[in-house]
Amino acid sequence: MGFKKCEWFIFAVLLLTFTSCKTQNNWLKKPNVLFIIADDLTTTAVSSYGNQACKTPNIDGLAAEGTKYTKAYCQYPVCGPSRASFMSGYYPNATQTFGYVSGRENIGPNRFTWPQLFKNNGYYTARVSKIFHMGVPIDIEKGSNGKDDEASWTERFNSQGPEWTAKGDGELVQGNPDGSKPIRGGNVMTIVKAEGDDLVHSDGKTASKASELIQKHKDKPFFLAVGFVRPHVPFVAPKNYFEPYPYEGIKLPYNFEEDWDDIPKKGINYVTSKNAQMDSIQKKKAIAAYYASVAYMDKQVGKVLKTLKDEGLEDNTIVIFTSDHGFHLGEHEFWMKVSVKEESAKVPLIIKMPGKEPAVCNSFVELLDLYPTVAELAGLSYSEHLQGKSLVETLDDPNHKVRDMAFSVTQNGETYLLRTENRAYIQYGEDASLGIELFDMNNDPQQYTNLAMLPEYSEEVKDFQQKLKQKLKEIRTNDLGIDYGKEKSE
Repeated sequence: MGFKKCEWFIFAVLLLTFTSCKTQNNWLKKPNVLFIIADDLTTTAVSSYGNQACKTPNIDGLAAEGTKYTKAYCQYPVCGPSRASFMSGYYPNATQTFGYVSGRENIGPNRFTWPQLFKNNGYYTARVSKIFHMGVPIDIEKGSNGKDDEASWTERFNSQGPEWTAKGDGELVQGNPDGSKPIRGGNVMTIVKAEGDDLVHSDGKTASKASELIQKHKDKPFFLAVGFVRPHVPFVAPKNYFEPYPYEGIKLPYNFEEDWDDIPKKGINYVTSKNAQMDSIQKKKAIAAYYASVAYMDKQVGKVLKTLKDEGLEDNTIVIFTSDHGFHLGEHEFWMKVSVKEESAKVPLIIKMPGKEPAVCNSFVELLDLYPTVAELAGLSYSEHLQGKSLVETLDDPNHKVRDMAFSVTQNGETYLLRTENRAYIQYGEDASLGIELFDMNNDPQQYTNLAMLPEYSEEVKDFQQKLKQKLKEIRTNDLGIDYGKEKSE
């Protein structure tokens, strides 16, 4: 028997109604959040940000699908205070959080961290490895929680790894001028071309656990924070990741003898080629090992993103990728982080929102902006006192201007960076008594020539000093200094 015309009509109406309801339910479903953060990753080592030597195909693939921010800056170029800032939503100077802590100590129990807001709104929240501060390598070796904030998570998972004790070919390239010292742990540039596969090490375990959690919790809304510890020192990765980066092929950054002459004493970084006693070969080995560590981390990022895709969750998951701060690779003969020079303060940042077109955004943004951005994208109400700015408009219009400058601090909140379109202004001490720097970022992007003491720039320096005074006033004028109140949440 065939359908009569009226029966076909009824069937078609029912089908359209079912399809409409299904589409509406998918639209109304809470979006998942996948937050991926690398440790000590500088933009100068990411190929989608212009590096021609280091290959990061998985990060680049995400950048090609999402919005890539070219002027994103951390608020403190050290792991602990940077993470405490963007996870809590406040500038380091507002909360006086400058150390290796979670930040909870200074915001109090009644304020919600970024993942805690999602947890309070019915999300499963989990972290895998380092999101708030963990000591690398020590907390990774122990498999401990570090300075984590337990109230933020439904569950939390650590990824224990051997770090510098891994079996393999090891070398210490810091404080070892004749190569005679054995490798050692701690916050030093130790290199290990390790035996075994990805799963021997922390980041391999992190990718595996993150993938497992995506599969397990795919049927309910989740906020999953995935923290990779590479390329933080020690530079440890399976030896096959080192093969594409022979140190002999590494090109060192341009430096010159008089470079430090116009840098204030407080602006000389804590690790330099001089105090680390590194020769040109050791410098090349350090950069090559950093690239190998980045490549290993990038591969793990790819595994997590593949799981998300395989589970059919891409269309309902907000994906964020970033780093807590940058890293010096010999520029100005500086190494590691802490300085507010470009290589240390600037970070890669990619946001992929379902339904939004790929784009490149050149507005200044700060890591502090992530909290209000993702909360808004998920439709959650958040505290009016948060100091970040939402980036949501940039996902529709990448030309939208969020900020006219970026602000970062270091050295216990007493060294300041104001980064504008054309200038980088650095002030040492709130009264500038310890020195100032001013760089023309159009004609001198490597920051070689300090213009601050030249008479023709005196008015510009005064203007920046006034801007800094105003910025600090704005940061400190919030209810954190009065009472802790209560957050607003739905």
